[in-house]
Amino acid sequence: MGGDRTRESRERDAALISRIWAHDRDAFDDLYRAYRTRLGRFLFRLVRRPELVEEIIDDTLMVVWDRASSFNGESRLSTWIFAIAYRKAMKAVRRHDEPVEDALAGERMSLDPTPEDEAERVATRSVLIQAIHELSPEHRAVVELTYFHEMGYREIAEIMACPVDTVKTRMFHARRHLKRRLAGRLADWL
Repeated sequence: MGGDRTRESRERDAALISRIWAHDRDAFDDLYRAYRTRLGRFLFRLVRRPELVEEIIDDTLMVVWDRASSFNGESRLSTWIFAIAYRKAMKAVRRHDEPVEDALAGERMSLDPTPEDEAERVATRSVLIQAIHELSPEHRAVVELTYFHEMGYREIAEIMACPVDTVKTRMFHARRHLKRRLAGRLADWL
């Protein structure tokens, strides 16, 4: 049954990208609505600069529009799009390499905690966010794609244009850093 869903998903993706290749604006609107939020979350966690996220999303989706014919179907459409977004984000980070503090990061990450556990959640979240922010962009991308987008190492390697072993190494180092920083709090889930 899972194979049928995967095949159906790939067929839908192929039909959608074919329509975009033919410059069907409705198909592009469908793709935009399907990916905008996911890309936004991924990019925000990766670049940590809200002012760059929209620009990177626009740049990514313009590549999809202009180069739809280059999608060959060897990977999932989402993998191809996230790979484009990752490369655009890395270019943006290199262009804007000065660190910028986001004063609203703690508030933005809040998920409506109950009054009983708000203090613990805020403290834990603060430590986790700080620990993730200390990672390099490459390590953050591996953590983000693994834990927040549920992608496997092979798919992440394709997105990041590196060997699977490099992804594994980056995850090893990212987890080691996070475990040190989260000792006694969230270290068990790493």
